[in-house]
Amino acid sequence: MPPTLPESALQPQSPVQAPAPEGDSAKLTLFVCGDLMLGRGIDQILAHPGDDRLYETHMKSARGYVDLAERRNGRIAAPASDDYVWGDAIGELHRRRPAWRVANLETAVTARGNPWPGKGIHYRAHPANVGCLKAAGIDACSLANNHVLDWGRVGLDDTLQALAATGVRTAGAGGDDREAAAPAVLPLPHGRRLLLLGYCTESAGVPREWSATATRPGVNLLPDLSPGTLERETQRVSDIRRAGDLVIASIHWGGNWGYSVPPAHRQFARGLIDAGVAMVHGHSSHHPQPIEVYGNRAILYGCGDLINDYEGIGGYEMFRPDLSLMYFVTLDADGALQQLSMSPMRLRRMRLERAGEADARWLARQLDAESSCLGTRVEIGPDGLMLRW
Repeated sequence: MPPTLPESALQPQSPVQAPAPEGDSAKLTLFVCGDLMLGRGIDQILAHPGDDRLYETHMKSARGYVDLAERRNGRIAAPASDDYVWGDAIGELHRRRPAWRVANLETAVTARGNPWPGKGIHYRAHPANVGCLKAAGIDACSLANNHVLDWGRVGLDDTLQALAATGVRTAGAGGDDREAAAPAVLPLPHGRRLLLLGYCTESAGVPREWSATATRPGVNLLPDLSPGTLERETQRVSDIRRAGDLVIASIHWGGNWGYSVPPAHRQFARGLIDAGVAMVHGHSSHHPQPIEVYGNRAILYGCGDLINDYEGIGGYEMFRPDLSLMYFVTLDADGALQQLSMSPMRLRRMRLERAGEADARWLARQLDAESSCLGTRVEIGPDGLMLRW
């Protein structure tokens, strides 16, 4: 039997309706972010901490990551409320009022299963803590990543059930290859739809054995980024897309550190845009990566982590992993990019805080330097970091 969910999570969900548009009804503003890692130390500070045992070389209890964070920045009061980790991000979401909120959930939501053999790191959050996602109004998550099966296929099944029970739509993983490849569907005005497709690659650490098949649950794993794979996926986009639909391709790819965008990533992302995808939402890197505007469509090569428990871990200070971005993307009715603004945040005591002016300027300089070769510039604007193209 799957683990018991809190009573609040099992309440019937009201049908999700697209928000009433404000001003120009043809424009749509979305909130997107990179990885949400709600396991290990994050899970331990919430109201329903799960089993704290870890199978890592240097850490045997998830409480150890809480201790590291507290040594760095001070005591964390626990148990924390579901909205604690979001901190100032909640106010930013209320202020911006995006129509839909999309993330990559890089955590299994389960209290069952066994750690996947041969993997050094395993993430999971207790199902009773799933309210953490709803506290920020997350509408849809890609699950195609290198941690969603950390606790086996039973853990994946629990994750899918827990998210479905709270009304969070999912893409990129499922009970078979058809489910894993199917989009999460979010309604837009006038019968149109926002379709979220989830993909992952082995370059992000996804085991090939996790790939969903006709008879096996798993993730929507791209075998490679070859022209043949691109042709197959662009045909899939053509098959599912109706007139007026907007498609987001959410891809977990590449390593954790560094700003360089592999040529294969650029070619694949551009090919998806040519096929009618409105935006490519990349993730896996622990820090924000360059941004490109191609065909007047946004390609976010790596959105970086938004929430994790890495606060006390050293070794990558040059990338400032304590800093993160909330992306607010405004599209017109055809999916063309109208505006991209980014709210800089800092993770401190496992809680998002607004980044100070110096930190915001550091992020702007880094992203501007790395994105300029792709034809885009990042600068400080009246609403945070702004993309100029």
